[in-house]
Amino acid sequence: MTTTLLRTADELHARVRGGRRAVVMTMGALHEGHATLVRTAREIAGPEGEVVVTVFVNPLQFGKGEDLDRYPRTLDADIKIAEQAGADAVFAPSADEVYPGGEPQVRISAGPMGERLEGAVRPGHFDGMLTVVAKLLHLTRPDVALYGQKDAQQLALIRRMVRDLNFGVEIVGVPTVREEDGLALSSRNRYLSPEERRTALALSQALFAGSDRHAAQEALRARAREVPATHARAEALSALGESRAAADTHAVAKAEPGGPQGVRQAARLVLDEAARVQPPLSLDYVALIDPSDFTEIEDDFTGEAVLAVAARVGTTRLIDNIPLTFGAAS
Repeated sequence: MTTTLLRTADELHARVRGGRRAVVMTMGALHEGHATLVRTAREIAGPEGEVVVTVFVNPLQFGKGEDLDRYPRTLDADIKIAEQAGADAVFAPSADEVYPGGEPQVRISAGPMGERLEGAVRPGHFDGMLTVVAKLLHLTRPDVALYGQKDAQQLALIRRMVRDLNFGVEIVGVPTVREEDGLALSSRNRYLSPEERRTALALSQALFAGSDRHAAQEALRARAREVPATHARAEALSALGESRAAADTHAVAKAEPGGPQGVRQAARLVLDEAARVQPPLSLDYVALIDPSDFTEIEDDFTGEAVLAVAARVGTTRLIDNIPLTFGAAS
């Protein structure tokens, strides 16, 4: 397969369309995480469809002092990666093509969800992100658009925009791709020195610690639910040799902290330790949130949740998250 480089929307619109068009939006500096998105898009589009990868470094979503100028621009390498993953075309427009006449006066507002977590640390970021996503959806006219789950708040806001503003496109989230040591793939990983990278592993390690605590709690509760939580029943089980069930009942009753509080604590312990090493990790936030609105969940929460973390190591800022489900069994 030969991937075609397109610079204008007119060139893209002139292409003959057969099946579904699947679009993967990127800011370039493609890596295996992007390649996974492209391969998933290829599966969705099928042999009769078309996969388009956009490459555009959007100035609207970079705040003052952020890395717009040094953000890697590697178009030739990006085209090769897109081609190997199965893309039909790479759409790499200029800023004038996306924003004719300069920065747009009318923009998409991310609303209250866009002011939390990442939005609080990077004011205006999500307004700029949604504005360019809306523009690129109009310019590429896809049937389906794919985004990585590593940027969980971004994905949630895009889904909300598409629903609230009646965009006729299906949004697909693709699981985070990690390196062998657990670090989530990111274009910014290349900025890390070997020492900084060792510290940066604390992000994924904190998430896994929270996930492990959650899994242990849920396993205890699942077994305890099989046993009526009465002292007499526990004593009877012990007399019968069913000590594990009795111990589980006791462990669940005595476990402190449990539920969301325990998950947060397990993650925070890892991050606090990373703050004491050299070079240190500087934490922006660790949060256990409801993905529908990105507010912190309560202790009695049931359903899908996201454990999210953001931190700086040296001059590099990294984010990561992992999905969790609370109260899956009754």
